[in-house]
Amino acid sequence: MNATVPSRYQKPQPKGDKTPANWRLLLHEVIFEADTPAGKFFDVALILAIILSIIAVMFESVAEIRNEHGHLLNVIEWIFTILFTMEYGLRIISLGQPWRYIRSFYGLVDLIAILPTYISMIVPGSQYLMVIRVLRLLRIFRVLKLAQYLNEAEYLLKAMRASTRKISVFLFAILTLVLIFGSLMYIIEGDESGFTSIGVSCYWAITTLTTVGYGDLSPQSPLGRAVASVIMIMGYGVIAVPTGIVTAELVAPITGKVSTQACPDCGAEKHSYDAIHCKYCGTELNKDSRQEE
Repeated sequence: MNATVPSRYQKPQPKGDKTPANWRLLLHEVIFEADTPAGKFFDVALILAIILSIIAVMFESVAEIRNEHGHLLNVIEWIFTILFTMEYGLRIISLGQPWRYIRSFYGLVDLIAILPTYISMIVPGSQYLMVIRVLRLLRIFRVLKLAQYLNEAEYLLKAMRASTRKISVFLFAILTLVLIFGSLMYIIEGDESGFTSIGVSCYWAITTLTTVGYGDLSPQSPLGRAVASVIMIMGYGVIAVPTGIVTAELVAPITGKVSTQACPDCGAEKHSYDAIHCKYCGTELNKDSRQEE
């Protein structure tokens, strides 16, 4: 039977069909892809524009240059801002689901990069926040095919996210110590030594515990200096603890995470995160528990 299939039953063309009429797909390839000549040219031009806009902002922060060429630099800033605004709009309309881009890291950076110039019409001086555009240069890794650096950055971000709860507990302990030592120094030193309130004393405790030591406040009594010495020594541990937490998480993807599972047969713990059998007796571990983790 050689009957012709009616047109209404013909298989529709996929939305991603690469035809000249599909302007959105072509626009997406130019703006988001770096493999095509047009896409690479666009990314290189964008990077150069970002660098030039940052240089213009830095020049404007110099009083002599601002007084002599302030109007010209202001025009340059607006030109770059308008170009980046157009680019941001093109990125949005070239996507089928623009909200994913808008809420992504690069989407937020692209938005923040153009806001300071507009805000400067209301809040003078906010245009200097345009240096946030330097974050847009992270696209250079994609343009220059340096994907391995992005993988390493991903390891670092994962380690920092995995350390969030531990560091939060650590910071809570530090704030508790700051409040205790600040209150103690307020009682010991008092107004005579500049510790006029618990808040000021806590400020001194933070600068001392973090080994910054501005020197604007200092204990005068022997007891106060003894307490300060204890805080100074504790400060070295304050620096080491968060560093060790993040380092341990950085090593975790290499050495393998430890699971919280216990062997149902021998009760042994500390198995590898992806372990299937107990490393001591060979009993199969609970699959459901692994899935939950």
